[in-house]
Amino acid sequence: MSNAFEQAYRRSLEDPEGFWGDVAEDVRWYKKWDKVFDDSNKPFNRWFVGAEVNTCFNALDRHVEEGRADQLALIYDSPVTGNTVRKFTYRELRDEVAKFAGVLKAHGVEKGDRVILYMPMVPEAAMAMLACARLGAIHSVVFGGFASNELAVRIDDAKPKIIVAASCGIEVGRVIEYMPLLNGAIDLAKHKPDHCIILGRPEAKAALLDGRDVDWAEAMKSAEPADCVPVAATDPLYILYTSGTTGEPKGVVRDNGGHLVALKWTMKNIYDADPGDVYWAASDVGWVVGHSYIVYAPLFHGCTTVLFEGKPVGTPDAGVFWRVISDHKVKILFTAPTAFRAIKRDDPDGALMKNYDLSHFKYLFLAGERTDPDTLHWAEEKVGVPVIDHWWQTETGWSIAANCVGLHKYPVKPGSPTKAAPGFDVRILGPDGEAVPTGETGAICIKLPLPPSCLPTLWNADDRFVTSYLSDFDGYYNTSDAGFIDEDGYLYIMGRTDDIINVAGHRLSTGGMEEVLANHPDVAECAVIGVADDLKGQLPLGFLVLKAGVIKDHREVVAEVVTMVRDRIGPVAAFRQAIIVDRLPKTRSGKILRSTMQKIADNEEFKLPATIDDPVILDEIREALEGVGYAGVRNS
Repeated sequence: MSNAFEQAYRRSLEDPEGFWGDVAEDVRWYKKWDKVFDDSNKPFNRWFVGAEVNTCFNALDRHVEEGRADQLALIYDSPVTGNTVRKFTYRELRDEVAKFAGVLKAHGVEKGDRVILYMPMVPEAAMAMLACARLGAIHSVVFGGFASNELAVRIDDAKPKIIVAASCGIEVGRVIEYMPLLNGAIDLAKHKPDHCIILGRPEAKAALLDGRDVDWAEAMKSAEPADCVPVAATDPLYILYTSGTTGEPKGVVRDNGGHLVALKWTMKNIYDADPGDVYWAASDVGWVVGHSYIVYAPLFHGCTTVLFEGKPVGTPDAGVFWRVISDHKVKILFTAPTAFRAIKRDDPDGALMKNYDLSHFKYLFLAGERTDPDTLHWAEEKVGVPVIDHWWQTETGWSIAANCVGLHKYPVKPGSPTKAAPGFDVRILGPDGEAVPTGETGAICIKLPLPPSCLPTLWNADDRFVTSYLSDFDGYYNTSDAGFIDEDGYLYIMGRTDDIINVAGHRLSTGGMEEVLANHPDVAECAVIGVADDLKGQLPLGFLVLKAGVIKDHREVVAEVVTMVRDRIGPVAAFRQAIIVDRLPKTRSGKILRSTMQKIADNEEFKLPATIDDPVILDEIREALEGVGYAGVRNS
């Protein structure tokens, strides 16, 4: 007897128009579609052609109309500003958004115009996104604190009429002033915005430029609320820039209709969230998780969303996540594995958890990078709720693979995000484009067409869309991730395709080695890279961050992990060395910069990643590598 997940998955592939057409009935449309799916202009397929809709209406206004006006829509919790908490009901949030949409409209923003948002984690960031959607304008959120050059590149690509920014962002122990960065970016950019709307924060005063800059608070005092503007389902909702292999960012386009349909469906079917539940995605609005699961999906579904300005440790300690869950009665938390590795490192026994009431907490979802089994088991043991790994990309906007607990909860297999989600026909292909045998690693690809909410193209770059994603395997979207599917249909993501290293002709996964290292009782975090070797081509090199309080001799720890890899993967891995470091270089979203570490080890030039959390870490990595003789090609 098939379960609800199997039925949904099978129908989504056999009858995608029927499946997604039924799902779309849960959305409030101004005009229904002429066609659920249109593939007349392959590969630029489109969903819900002919339909008209407004994303902001479905996020806010419909809930006010349907009886949720006084329910909390958004909770802002900011330990970095002295435990500031602000709460907005659906009516209050709608009214604030409508007023700010009026501010944008008064400054010339219309349907189809672009608006760049350069904002920290404050409620006004979500309001600005929703206000753009209300007018049919296309927002492009740039992570607050990005360097001027990176912001300038995005200004020139998106050509915004308006930039919305704040006077500053706040990190642990420091204030990052945005105005010098914004001014520098506009000076560098060829395209100049008509105006900048600046949200002043008490932590940094913004020096406004006459004629260009508008004070948010002053503009809101006289704003006329703006109504929702109907747009085509196929019109862009937003552009979100993601790193490209050329160093130039790629503008991922998200449409209004498909995005709304798919994301609303995910809330119950993937996350088991019901309207009224408190849902917390501990991410940033600058990343796709923040777009999808801080701002849009929870509001589409009538949930209460938490917007958190802080870190998993240091604001003030490794118990802050438990405090937020307790204070706001969070049912579902979605965060990155790196957050839990940091919590585990600082509070390995989970002692701080005991200070809080977690009785409302039901699910922990992890995504953003591979969830190593050790972190998974630690979270399961300490938290006592199902820990669900799932996998997706900026380009898709929601899960490619997930344990869809709202349909059917499968047993968790450590290291796997379970099965491909409805709509995603995932295949593992070899270099020849043919499917590889069960259990064998290859390129993870998705048979076209992609389901709703996935990118229809790149902003002003149709050719680059094809070459970046569709040209490697005919008829498939190449995720650029490598992995395998086991005999039960569970998918395993072993890392980016370039994280597969070639040791003397053997293709080996650095992710598989990281799983072994993470199982060592003293290891809090780890990474494995492939470094050049003139005999074997490449050799694996490990980096270890130890748990707080470990006093064991470092050479002993290294010897133990080398033995563990030899025992569990075999001598073929040629894993002989690991380096103990205080921390690993990461992006602000928590992803480890493995490719940058590899270039340092191989003495190659690299471009400083715009998203790096702290560039000083790279100097520490270089010193650690030089300390063991890595500076270019080494002899075995």
